Amino acid sequence: MVKFLKITNAPITGQLISLSEIKAVATATATATTVTIDYADGTTTTVTTAAQVAHDVYSAIVNSIEVALATSWQKPYFEMVLPKAVTSIVNA
Repeated sequence: MVKFLKITNAPITGQLISLSEIKAVATATATATTVTIDYADGTTTTVTTAAQVAHDVYSAIVNSIEVALATSWQKPYFEMVLPKAVTSIVNA
């Protein structure tokens, strides 16, 4: 079953982030404006927000990934609101 995070405060309401084959989730600093999600196929999803406070966006994403993957296979996405305003979510 493919799982997704559904970011409800993204510019495109309900934008989905795939949770399949994640290799790493990272942020540069505790106050960075981006969190990156790297996948086994070499692509990266970059979530850009207002500046983080003590890794709050990073922590919210990592914690939500854990919760989403533990939910029933009948629930393909896990809705979440990031603690900062989302500027963009780009997969490249």
